[in-house]
Parts: sequence; C-alpha cells; structure tokens
Amino acid sequence: MTMSERERCRNDSRVAETERRYMGEMEADKEERQLRSRIAKIFDEAKTSNATHIRKLKDLSSVLAKASSPRQFAAAFCRVLTPLFCIQRRTSSAERIVRFVSAFACARASSGCDQFLEELVQFLLVASAAANKTARFRACQMISEIIMRLPDDAEVSDDVWDDVIECMKLRVRDKVSFIRTFAVRALSRFVNDAENSDILDLLLEMLQLEQSAEVRKTILLALPPTNATSLLIIDCTLDVSEAVRKAVYSVIASKFPLKSLSIKLRTLILQRGLADRSIIVSKECLRLLRDEWFSKSCNYDPKELLKYLDVETYEFVGEAVMDALLKDGSIKLHDKQSIQEYIVSTVTENEGDPADSPPSIQLMEPESAIYWKTVCRFLQTKAQAKGSDAAVTTGTEAAMYAAEASDNNDLLDKILPATVFDYVALVRAHIDAGANYRFASRQLLLLGAMLDFSDSTSRKIAGAFLQDLLRRPLDFEIDETGIEVVIGDGLNLGGDKDWADAVTSLAKKVHVAIGEIESAVLGVVEELARPCRERTADFKQWMHCLAVTGLLLQNVKSFHLLQGQAIQPSELLQSLLLPGAKHSHLDVQRVSVRCLGLFGLLEKKPSEDVVKQLRVSFIKGPAPISTMACKALIDLVLWHGPLEVDKALRPGDASQLEQIKMAFTALNFLDADDNMDAEFLDLLYAGLDRTDWGNSVESDESEIMQAVIGEGLGKILLLSENYTSIPTSLHPLLLAKLIELYFSDETSGLQRLKQCLSVFFEHYPTLSANHKKYLSKAFIPAVRSMWPAIFGNAGGTAVVVSNLRKHATQASRFMVQMMHAPLYAVHDETENAESGTGSVENANHSSGPSLECREEGLAVRIAAELASFTGKRTAAERSYMSALCRTLVLIQFHPSEQDAIRLMRRLLNHLSANVHLEKDAMKELKLMAERLESVDSRPEEALALDQANLIFGKLELDFNLDVNVPAASCTIPQTPARPRPGRGASRSRRRAKDDEEEMSSEEESSPVSVPVAAGSSRSQRASKTAALTKMMSTANRVATARIEEDDEDEGEESEVTSQDSDDSDEEEFF
Repeated sequence: MTMSERERCRNDSRVAETERRYMGEMEADKEERQLRSRIAKIFDEAKTSNATHIRKLKDLSSVLAKASSPRQFAAAFCRVLTPLFCIQRRTSSAERIVRFVSAFACARASSGCDQFLEELVQFLLVASAAANKTARFRACQMISEIIMRLPDDAEVSDDVWDDVIECMKLRVRDKVSFIRTFAVRALSRFVNDAENSDILDLLLEMLQLEQSAEVRKTILLALPPTNATSLLIIDCTLDVSEAVRKAVYSVIASKFPLKSLSIKLRTLILQRGLADRSIIVSKECLRLLRDEWFSKSCNYDPKELLKYLDVETYEFVGEAVMDALLKDGSIKLHDKQSIQEYIVSTVTENEGDPADSPPSIQLMEPESAIYWKTVCRFLQTKAQAKGSDAAVTTGTEAAMYAAEASDNNDLLDKILPATVFDYVALVRAHIDAGANYRFASRQLLLLGAMLDFSDSTSRKIAGAFLQDLLRRPLDFEIDETGIEVVIGDGLNLGGDKDWADAVTSLAKKVHVAIGEIESAVLGVVEELARPCRERTADFKQWMHCLAVTGLLLQNVKSFHLLQGQAIQPSELLQSLLLPGAKHSHLDVQRVSVRCLGLFGLLEKKPSEDVVKQLRVSFIKGPAPISTMACKALIDLVLWHGPLEVDKALRPGDASQLEQIKMAFTALNFLDADDNMDAEFLDLLYAGLDRTDWGNSVESDESEIMQAVIGEGLGKILLLSENYTSIPTSLHPLLLAKLIELYFSDETSGLQRLKQCLSVFFEHYPTLSANHKKYLSKAFIPAVRSMWPAIFGNAGGTAVVVSNLRKHATQASRFMVQMMHAPLYAVHDETENAESGTGSVENANHSSGPSLECREEGLAVRIAAELASFTGKRTAAERSYMSALCRTLVLIQFHPSEQDAIRLMRRLLNHLSANVHLEKDAMKELKLMAERLESVDSRPEEALALDQANLIFGKLELDFNLDVNVPAASCTIPQTPARPRPGRGASRSRRRAKDDEEEMSSEEESSPVSVPVAAGSSRSQRASKTAALTKMMSTANRVATARIEEDDEDEGEESEVTSQDSDDSDEEEFF
C-alpha cells in the first residue's frame, strides 16, 4: 500500500471515529435530556402537595435505577434543581421542593447509595459560596435539611463531612441572617462530637455577638446541656426578644432537669420567667415549672418543690412559685390538710382553762411555713374577690359568687388554727426553738392578719403575746476576741426589717382602736428606757430600746397620738434619742440617728436639736453614721423643704437664707466647725466631691455616701417645683453634677445609683418646661467639667484621655436626647398659659415652651461656646470643639423659631470662616447650615443686633455678637447652586457680593461689615472700648484700598485665579 493510500485510510478511520463519538454524545445528550425531563416532571408534581412525596420518591428512585450511572443522574438532578436557587421568596411550592430533595437524598443514603448524596452535597457546597445571596440561602437550607434528616447509620465519607463543617463555619458569619440561621442548624448535628469542640466555641461566641433574634434562637436550640452552656443560656432570659426568651425556657425544660441546676440558677430562672413582661414567656416558664419540675421531679408535692428552691434565702421566689401554681390550679386544696395538724391539744373534757395546759406543738419546716402562708393568703384574696363580685351583681350570678366566697372562707377556717390561743402557742414554740426556726416563726406571724380578734379574750391573749415580742432582747454572739456582736442589722426590732414588719402587721390587727397601738408600744418603750436614762444600760439594751422606738416612730401618724402617754415626745427626744446619738458605741449612734430622722418627719417644723445633731453626725461622724445622718437629712429636706431645714439652725437669718445665690459655697470638710452654718445643699454638693468618707470596699451600695447623695439630689430636683426656695441658678449646677456622676468611671460599680439616675433622667425633662431650661443651661458646664485637659481638668495617658472624651461625648448626646423628650400634657397646658411673649415669628408657636426651654436654645448655647474660642487652640480644645460640633448637628430647628434660625446661620457662618475644625465636623456643620437655610422664611435678611441680644438675654448668655462674631464674616447672601470654576463663576460671585453690599443695612455697612483681613477682627476682639473706633476706621481705610485694587485687576483675573477663588469659598456655608 502506497503512502497516499495509508494516509487516506487513516483519515477515513478518524472520520469514522469522530462520527461514532458524535453519535455517542448525541445519544448521551438525548438520554440526559430525557432524564432531566422525567426529574422535572416529578418535581412539578411534588411541589403541589406534601401528600404526593412518598409516591414521588419511589418514582424518582426508579428513574435513578434506570439511569446509566449515578453520576449521570446526579448531574441531571442538579441541573433540574438549579432554577430553585433563583427563587428568593419562601413560597410553599419552593419549600416543598426543598423538603422533597432532602428526603430523597436521605432515602438514597439509607439504602446504601451514598454516591448520589456526595455528588449532591458537593454541588450544594459550591452553591453555598456563591456571590448571590439567594443561591447561598437555598444551598444552606438544603444542606441543613439533609443533615437534620440523615439517619445516624448513613455511610458518608469523612472528607464530605469535613467540607460541610468548614463551609458552614464560614456561613455562620454570613451577612444575611437567614443564611446564618441554616448554617447554625446544620452545625447543630456536630456540636456534641468531642472532636468538633471548636463548633461549640464558635456558637457560644456568636450567641453573644448575634444581632438577629431568629439566629440567637436557633443557636440556643442547638447548644448541648453542659456546665459551660447553662450560664449563657440562662443569661438569655434577659434577651430583648420575647421569642428568644421563650426558647430559653423551652430549652431548659427539654435539656436541663431540675436536679442538674444549682439553687441559684433555679431561682433565677423562675424569678425572671414568672415576672416576665410578656405573657407568652411567662406561660412558657409556668409550663416548665408545672409540667417538668413540679410534676416529674417533685411528683406534684409543693413542699418538695420548695425544698429545691431554698425558700429561706429566696423567699420571694418561693412565694411567686406558690402563687403561680395556685392560680393555675395545679395545687389541689382540700380540708384534710391544715395547720391544725401541728397543734396537738393536751386539754381533756374534765379540765378547765386551756391556758393552764398549753398544746403540744410539732415544729414546721421552712417549706411548710411558707406553703401554708401562701395558701391562706390565696384563699383569703380569692374569697374577698368573689365577695366583691357578688356585691356588684344580682340574681343567680351573685348567688354563685357568694357560694364560692363562702367555700373559700370555710376552707380557710379549717386550715388556720382553731383559736387564737393555739395560734399564739404555735408561734411561741417556734420562736423559743431558736434561730433555726426564725423563718418559720415570721411566716406564722404573718398569718395573724387572717385571724379574728373581735372578742376581748382573743385580743388580751394576742396583746400579751405582742408585749413579749417587743420586750424580747436582741440576739447576739461573741466573736473570737470576746466582744459581743448583735445579730442582724442593728436597726430594726429583732435585727430584721421583715421581722419588724411582721410584728407591726400583727399589732395593727390586734390593736385597731385609735391610739391603742401607740399606747401599747410606748409602755414598752418607757420600761426599756429606764436603764438608758439612768445610764446603767449596756449597748444591747440601748439598741433594743431604740429599735422599739424606731418601730413606734415609723408607724405613728402624728405626735398628737403620743400626748398623755407614758412618755412624751419631747422627753423621748431629750432623754433617749439625743443621748443615744452621742453614745460611745457606733451601733447605738447609728440606730439613734435613724430614730432622729423619723422624729423629725413627725414634727410640723424640724427642731433645732434634731437638725443640729444630724448635721454634726453627717459632718464629723464615721462612715456608717454619716451615711445614716445624710439619709435622715435628705428625708427632712424632701418632707419639710430645704429652707425650713436651714431655718432650724438660723431662725433669725430667714431673710439672708432667702437671698438669691448664683453658685454653691465652697466648703472644706477638714474644718468641720466652719461648716456647721452652711446650707444643706452646699453640704450635699461638696459631699459629692469628698473622697475621704471612709466607705470600705465591702460596704453595701446603699451605705456608700456618693450613692446616697446622688439619689437624694435626684429626688430633690425631680420635686423641685415644690421647693421654690431653691435658687434657679443652682438647678443647672446640681444637674451638671448628677450627669457627671452618672457617666463617671468611679461610679460604674454602683448599680443602684445608676438605676436611680436613669429613672430620674427619663422623667425629669418631661415634667416641666423649666426642667428643660435648667438642662439646657447645664449642658456646657457638664461637658466642660468632663472634658480632659481643658478648663483646669486633669489629663492623663492616651487611654485615660480617650475614655474621658468618650464619656463626655456620650453625656452630651444623652442630654440632647433628654431635650427631645416630650412634655406631659398637663405641663404643656400650663406652659401655654404662661407663654405670652416672643417675637412675631414665634406667635404661631406660642402653644409650646419658650426658646430657653427648647432645643433651639441649646443649639445657640453650643454655637456661642464654639464662637468664644479665639486665637491658637490646643489639641484638647480642638477635640472639645469637634465633639460639640457633632452634637450640634443632632439638633433640629422648628420653622417657627425664625430668629433663632437666623442667629444660628450667622454663628455657623462665622464658625466656617474662622474656626478650623476637622473636615468631617465642617462637613456636618455645612449640611446643618443648608437645612437652616431651607427653613428660613427670609434667607436674604440678616438678624438685627437687637434681636440677637434679646435672644442672648433670654438664654442668660454673656455674649457680644458685635465683637465675637463680626458682621464682616457673617454676611448672609443667597446660596445658589455652586457654578463650575471659570471666569463666569467669579463674575457672578462678585456681582452677588456687590448686590449684597447694596442691600445691607446701615449697621452692616459700618466698618465692622467690611470684609477685612482676619487680623482686623482679632484686633477688635482684643481692644478696649476707648480704642475701638480708631482701630475700626484704620481697618476701613485699608479694606477700601484693597477693594479698589481688586476692582482694577478684575479684567486681568485668569481662570486659575477664579478656580482658586472657588476653592477658597468651599469652606463657607452661605
């Protein structure tokens, strides 16, 4: 065969091979199209209803079985599935397809065909990294659905799972919340694996940073029950979203048994859940309590449940739990169980008086005592409610309510002790049993309010029991050094406020006649005071006597009820309270100072002896005594007023006390004698800056002097309209001090003070327009006092200065938000009646408060503060001004305040020309100027100097607009659209300037209004009044010569010069 024949044979074979390959591809393509057609048809039928999925899964499995290879089927399957990645909305048909695909993939994996599953997962992983968010969403949705449906025995290669985990870790940080949700859901299947501990760490980290409530909820549902996760899960009971809070209680119910949680966590969960503001969340917490803890863990035994809650420590939680279960009907009450089971009578039928044979008492556990107290209180409340319903209705409905009330009363009578004698014996036995039964004794004392003391015998028995309770000495113990230490707070009867309240409630139930309870208690006081007056009592007897005296003073309504009793009020003061305040023992001084404060509240006017002793204790006493005296003095000021308290020491200087003060008097606490005549508000103001009060680190927050003074000043300012004697000039100073205290790092740990001040700041600006005026006046002093390295304030390291600036900036914006707060309607009407003055532009806005009470007044104050900075400025001053600028732009002007708008435009124009700030701040000021121009009804008119001075006078600002802000730098032309750089632009600008000079008033055409150099205006600000005219005339001549030179060179101005002129004007606002 020749060469040409061989070449021809090879070509023929190549052609034949190409034809066969082409025919094979055509056949494969045809088969793939048929395969895609069958899959698409199945998808179309599966998306119509979930009921068809089982049948269509079989059809799709048969299509897979007939396919030439699983790889070819997977390719066709993914090709058909691709349009789903473009559907953004979660329609029902699309969701059915997702569930159908996931079910088919899991079914094939279960049957051993894992190749298709791996191909599908690899396809979805590629889609999950797409740039399109819809594609990522659908891919993560199907991956999570497959993982959650996949059985545990499915055989999937580890490489595939590793790829899925790594991909989902990335998608957890996706910017789309739905994608993060499905990524978390997919990772939840692997979170329990020990080798994937990094997944748990990632979820815990994301839980604290996540902004989406749905993602936080999904993370909570995915977390395993461990010690590391329990605290974070319980912390989410304070989440802002009620759906998340509800999910927390669902997770706790399903994953955390009652015994796996500590007592503190159990009580914290129930306390937050039962008191939650959302009904849905509180119901979910009740379901957890009833269905899981009460029924499964405690077998419907309420006393057993209370044992898990440590009711002696968390009494209020135990009461809330019992109330919730009783209202829900989970606790079944019947007459077979009652308190009478603990009382075994020893009196036989032949014996006489039962008082001679006291019953035998079985002591109650704390859980039983609180259980019976809440049950009796519930029955009494329910009976009263049903009785009230019966009283307001008629007919059958009234009879039904009356029958229910009668049933509850009958059940209550069967539960309570049969007689008062038995009740007294029961309580006395628990008291005599010692400190271990103190809690049960107090619970039983509270039951006395539900007993009937109508007969004289019962009142006699109960009265004698009360006398014993009042005479019972305080419990004490001996420490390691042999010193006797009183157990309890050392202030109240029995060393416990709750115990004193329980005794008081029983006494009010027994002694119902007017003056009866005062007579009974005073008899005990007179008896206990004898050794004190004879100076033979030890400190325990002093404290006991003063505790009973405090109980009396706290509950008596007037000294009139104490007249003619065993001991008179004046005798009580001179022989007991004042000597006790001078006692050598500090605990005696403390309880005596408390009684002096209560005594002063009952006086018509505070007496000199009371106020003087309280001031001495406040200034000279140790920290606990000073704190108690401060509380007492603040209470006296709130009750009587600051003027009456100051008059008590200086009754002859009433006219001097009523003089107007402009500032607080500086005091030195080291020289205590000179401070005795100082006014009380001066003492409080100086006390905030005192650092040597001697409070220990372990002191309770309520005993820290700064917290006490701050809370007291907040109350005084909140009720300041009742104290007209406080000079109005002092309100801004007090307010600025409280704002500084609220944002100080030194008070960051005082949570009670923070809470009190937050409530104060929320209500203070809404009560009165005058409060907003004081707030506006306090703005600049507050920010000045907080900004570091200026106005005499200390600086520090870069970190310290940065934190101080941050706090000052937060305070400034916080005060602007307070100015935004609307007034209450009642005060709005009052201000409407008082507002009768103002400019013509403000006549239509007379229904609101005046300028000094509005945000516009605050804006003028800030702008005047910025304009007051002249000359070279330090870095601290520049940062201070930039912060003020950023705060200034947050204020919105009302169109009715036209005078304020024009004044602000003039001030802003001066700032743009003479105050060099950061570019961002200048840009924000420029935007504000544009907004002001848009609301200015006459932007071509300038504000007259008299009107500006009138505004400054209203705001009480010592600011000379003619000197600080020269009219030359504040000419306000119209603001047309900025022309392009060029000769025409410079001519139009010059023409507008000429028109403006022709339209200016006589005042604006004075030498001050000539656009001279900056040195001229600086000379004017620095000059004296005598040389002002001469310097103005000199500047006028220089400026006139410059203007003539500019006019001569107008024709020679080049385009480059015009461009530079345009650039220089970009920093101007108008």
